[in-house]
Amino acid sequence: MRILFLVQGEGRGHLTQAISMGQILRTAGHEVVGAMVGSAVGRQIPSFFTDQIQAPVHYFNAPSIVYNGGGMNTKRTLLGLVTHLPTYIKSLHYIHKTIREIQPDLIISFYETYSGLYNILYRTQIPMICVAHQYLILHPDFTSPKNSWLSRTLINLNSKAASWKASQKLALSFREMASLPDEKLIVVPPLLRQEIQDIFPVKNDFFLVYMTHHSLSAQIIAWHLAHPEVRLHCFWDKADEPDELVYDDTLSFHRINSPKYLKMLGTCRALVTTAGFESVCEAMYLGKPVMMVPVPNHFEQECNALDGVISGAGVTSKTFDLSVLLDYLPHHVDQSAKFRNWYHRGNAMFINNIEAFDKSNPIKNRVTSATFS
Repeated sequence: MRILFLVQGEGRGHLTQAISMGQILRTAGHEVVGAMVGSAVGRQIPSFFTDQIQAPVHYFNAPSIVYNGGGMNTKRTLLGLVTHLPTYIKSLHYIHKTIREIQPDLIISFYETYSGLYNILYRTQIPMICVAHQYLILHPDFTSPKNSWLSRTLINLNSKAASWKASQKLALSFREMASLPDEKLIVVPPLLRQEIQDIFPVKNDFFLVYMTHHSLSAQIIAWHLAHPEVRLHCFWDKADEPDELVYDDTLSFHRINSPKYLKMLGTCRALVTTAGFESVCEAMYLGKPVMMVPVPNHFEQECNALDGVISGAGVTSKTFDLSVLLDYLPHHVDQSAKFRNWYHRGNAMFINNIEAFDKSNPIKNRVTSATFS
């Protein structure tokens, strides 16, 4: 099959999911004919994606979250949506033009904002599969943070809008849950880069920190100044800094670099992260305890953190107070064996569901209950 990706470019998670899916598809004999990536106006997609996706990459401008003082700024996010509306309309036309030129057999969307709108406006006959951890929040058995009915309703509306007219939604999950085939909602293991399987984890005496936005570094520095004896290596997205910024003897900041990050993940004592789904999954695979710090006013990350705690990944905190992690570590129970068993079932599940839409094979083209097992 000739498969085209639509990828949300904000953060690292959806990009790494697409890379992993591409690896799985090529191993099964399919072709990734292109990757269309949406990102904020003026924001650069990390180079690791173009280096590893092994397909032509097409860029377009897309709505994104605006951060302020370490948290999500809802007002500025909505204002940006209105301000750049003409640009976003052009992006939608560009997506349609590119898809019409490429003529893929299947589109796989990694929570790209335009996907559902594209299906509605252009009435495409090309089947689309939507992939994201966010679709798990649609599941009735998913546990949300307390007093979050409105936030859950809003994110589920966004998830439904992003998957309008989609043939199937694949909900990535830390752990196994029942699928809902009647609602086209299939629970599947995480999508992780195959390189994670080549790492032999060891434990060195440093904490690894990954943040979705460099503004969060102020909290890290504040804690570090009070605890300079704890060695920290931090990854951020600050473009105007060198590849490695040595703050002092025990604190360094690194520009996002995939091989370097994975190497440090394999050797760290524990991971501190802003509750991104893939970062937590990679740590669980390697048996690394995690402290998850949801970005303020970011409901998806609050859900990730709670779900991660339920799944045994580690502990959560509202701030980058790493003392919480220090107190937690003696009580951590390694979940890597259970997690790996679930993860290694993933390749077959992804291929079975994707090949059900292969029109060239009348047997695979019949979507039956077996597809959802």
